[in-house]
Amino acid sequence: MPEGHLIHRYAREQHAALAGQVLTVSSPQGRFDPGPYDGRRLHAVEAYGKHLLYHLDGSPTLHVHLGMRGLFLRHDDPTAAPRAGVRLRLAGAAVAYDLIAPIRCEPLPPGGESALRASLGPDPLRADVDPAEAVRRLAAARGAVGAAVLDQAVWAGIGNAWRAELLFLAGLDPDTRDVGPETARRLWDLAVRYLALGRDAGQVVSDPAAPDERWVYKRQACRRCGAPVRVWELGGRSAYACPVDQPRG
Repeated sequence: MPEGHLIHRYAREQHAALAGQVLTVSSPQGRFDPGPYDGRRLHAVEAYGKHLLYHLDGSPTLHVHLGMRGLFLRHDDPTAAPRAGVRLRLAGAAVAYDLIAPIRCEPLPPGGESALRASLGPDPLRADVDPAEAVRRLAAARGAVGAAVLDQAVWAGIGNAWRAELLFLAGLDPDTRDVGPETARRLWDLAVRYLALGRDAGQVVSDPAAPDERWVYKRQACRRCGAPVRVWELGGRSAYACPVDQPRG
C-alpha cells in the first residue's frame, strides 16, 4: 500500500500540474460519475495521511484512497488514449493523470470531509500539524508501539515499511508498550524528518547515505550489525526488528 510519503508526492505533483485549470474529467471504466467535476476548475490537491482530496469549483470534495493496488499513470499528452480499466482521468491543458484500481474514488457527502479529517491522527508531512497532539496520541495509546503507529487515528500516513524503519532508527522494539512523551516525541521527530526525505525521493528513505537500502524491513539480517532480523505478526502486518539494536524489554 502506498504510504504517506508517496501520497504527499502525488498531491504535490498533481497540484503543480493541474491547479487553477478547468479540467476534463472522465471515467473510462465507467465506475465513477464524472459529471459533478467535468469542466470545473481545480483549486487544490491535498494529502492527508494516505488520503487524497481534490477541491474543485462548486463540486463535492473528491476523495481518493489507493489501497493496496491503486496507482496513478501520468500522460504528458492529455489526449493519449486511456486504458479501459482507468477509474478516473483528470486532464488539464498539458498533462493527464489516470487513476487505476483505488479502493476509494468518491464524492464526499456534506460533512464527509470533516468526518474524514476527524478520524485521522496528525500527519508528519502536513504544515498544519500539531506536534504536541501527535506526542499526546502516541503516549496515550495502549498496547504495543508497533501497533499504535499503524493506527491511522494515532498518526496518519505511517505504513508497514515506515513502521519498521522508524522504530529501528529510534532503537525501539515494536512490542514496546506504553511509551512516554519523551520517546513519543523522539519517534515523531524521526517521522517528520524521514517521511519528508521519502516524499522528495519517491521511496522510503531511512538512510540518506544509502537511500535504496533498508535497515530491517524485509531483510534477513540487520544492515547495521548483521544480526538475524526478527519477524512476527503485529497489528495484522509482519513486524521487523533487530534483536541487538532494538532490544526487547
